[in-house]
Amino acid sequence: MAGTLPVPIVFELPDGWRSVPPDEVGTPEAAFVALHPGSAREGFTANIAITGEIRHDDAPLTAVGDEAVENLRRAGAEGVQLGRRNEVGSAQNPGLTQAVRLIAGINGRRLELVQFQVFMVLRDQREPGRRAVLHVVLSALLQDQFEHVIDDFQKFLGTIKPEQA
Repeated sequence: MAGTLPVPIVFELPDGWRSVPPDEVGTPEAAFVALHPGSAREGFTANIAITGEIRHDDAPLTAVGDEAVENLRRAGAEGVQLGRRNEVGSAQNPGLTQAVRLIAGINGRRLELVQFQVFMVLRDQREPGRRAVLHVVLSALLQDQFEHVIDDFQKFLGTIKPEQA
């Protein structure tokens, strides 16, 4: 069963991407998954996954990013390396981007992947101590895929907004 997001959002997928049920691609914790079929190489298709959580702590987004890296290690990824990390946004709407390299076992093969992870905070206007953190992650082969889909991912990020009630 697919995960749910702590807040409703809206977005637009760039051309060439299609949404798929998270359960069908082995990411049941995700609330949304999109694939880029035209990028398929070596048995791997570039993808975007969105998850989210409610945080009641004041942990900085760098700590949330560290947790995401540790979760990759616990899930069995090898050679997990945190690369460039940037704090973005404003004090009211903070965000964090980070690049992570890893080796994953996929269909019996070891593939070198890169994840571009984006963490976005959406604050509860009625309860300021409560915040939703969206995790938006692009996963692609380091060679041959990443450079072809990163622009689409950045366009996609620009379309994500809280759904208006």
